[in-house]
Amino acid sequence: MTGRTEGVGVSVIVAAYRAHGTIERAVRSLLVQGWTAWQAVIVSDDGTDYRATLRAAGIDDPRLKFTDTGAVGAGAPAARSAGLACATLPLVAPLDADDLYRPGRLENLAPLALAHGAAFDNVAVVRDEDGTPLSTLFAAGQGVGRLDTDGFLETSVPMFPVVRRDLARWEGDIDFCDDLVFNMRIFDRIAGRTGAVPLVRVPLYEYRQRAGSITFSADSGDRAERGYRHVLGRLADDGLGIADAGLRARFAAAVERKRALNTAYGAAQKAGLCANFQEFLALRGAGGGIPG
Repeated sequence: MTGRTEGVGVSVIVAAYRAHGTIERAVRSLLVQGWTAWQAVIVSDDGTDYRATLRAAGIDDPRLKFTDTGAVGAGAPAARSAGLACATLPLVAPLDADDLYRPGRLENLAPLALAHGAAFDNVAVVRDEDGTPLSTLFAAGQGVGRLDTDGFLETSVPMFPVVRRDLARWEGDIDFCDDLVFNMRIFDRIAGRTGAVPLVRVPLYEYRQRAGSITFSADSGDRAERGYRHVLGRLADDGLGIADAGLRARFAAAVERKRALNTAYGAAQKAGLCANFQEFLALRGAGGGIPG
């Protein structure tokens, strides 16, 4: 599919908070995509000018759009919502400013998302300081599998799909595990008909573990607990926009399991056994295989 766009455009939404040291890498990962029908909506959430940073690095592409949240530290969901308001293409894909897309990501996921409403891929977890591979979310493979809701709810690494724009919605008050809520709405809207969504087995999204990020902070366990409690409260109150009652119940049960895992993580972190949640999972020997 390299170089074929088939008229399908993808708005890549990049939430940027104190990301001047990584934004060039994130954008360059888009510039090398074989699928060229994309725009990047870069959303400043720190009151600074990312256009100037990219121009200083020699990057000035007409596919780059710039906006802001009008605040400092409004959070990734608010930044992505601001980016979504500026997006003009039929498909949407988030990209964290300290992560990157591997070559071939858009050309593999965009046609699947157009056909099915959304498409996911495997995720590579990489240590940012030296580029050391740490793990993949699923066992790496070739081709396209299927990811069902139960399989998704067992994951412990964020997943960032390419999705039809009308299915994309972020909640401003969900500032932790917002990816879980975003993706559960996708399952609610499109997987009910088939029971699953497409999953590219190759890890094409690179999730960078970086010292100084939220997952490395001393209060990350407490922050996670507050976030999980808030999600459970919203599920009980308004269902978080998830129409299927059975799916809401399974989501709530999965969040409770994640709370228990977070409690164990907090104990391990206080004991000095791990620096972040991904290291904790590695200590526990967590892993998985792609369903289907």
